[in-house]
Amino acid sequence: MRQEAHSHPFCPARRSPTWLSASSRTAAPRTAELLGWHVEHEEPNTAVVASPQGAFLVFQQADGHQAPGWPPVEGEQHPMMHLDFQVGDPHSAIAEVVAPGATVAEFQPQDRVRVLFDPAGHPFCLCLDGG
Repeated sequence: MRQEAHSHPFCPARRSPTWLSASSRTAAPRTAELLGWHVEHEEPNTAVVASPQGAFLVFQQADGHQAPGWPPVEGEQHPMMHLDFQVGDPHSAIAEVVAPGATVAEFQPQDRVRVLFDPAGHPFCLCLDGG
C-alpha cells in the first residue's frame, strides 16, 4: 500500500496566518511595504504577502471588519493574535514602520517591547533583541 505524503488528515496548503481587514487591496501592499516584503498574489478579496525567505501573510476582505482594540477592553473586539519582530534598535525600527503607515499604541505594557498597529489596525510588536 502506498504511503500518503501527509499522515495527518489536516494539512494546510500554506502555513501562514490570515488577517481579516476592511480591504485586502489596501492592507496587503501597505503591510508588504512595512515589512520590506512583496505582494505575491492578488484576487478580488484576497491578497498574499511574501517574504524573501518564503514566509506568507494572507489578507482577506471582511465586510464590517472592526480593528481590534488595544489594550483589550470588555465588550470590544479583542486582538486574537499578533506578530512579534525582533529589532536591534527600537527607535529606528519604529521610524521605519511608521513611515508607511503604522501607528504607535498609546498603551505600552513592557519596557523592551513596543506595540504598534498596522494600517488595518492589527497590533504587532517590536521586541528589543536581547542578544
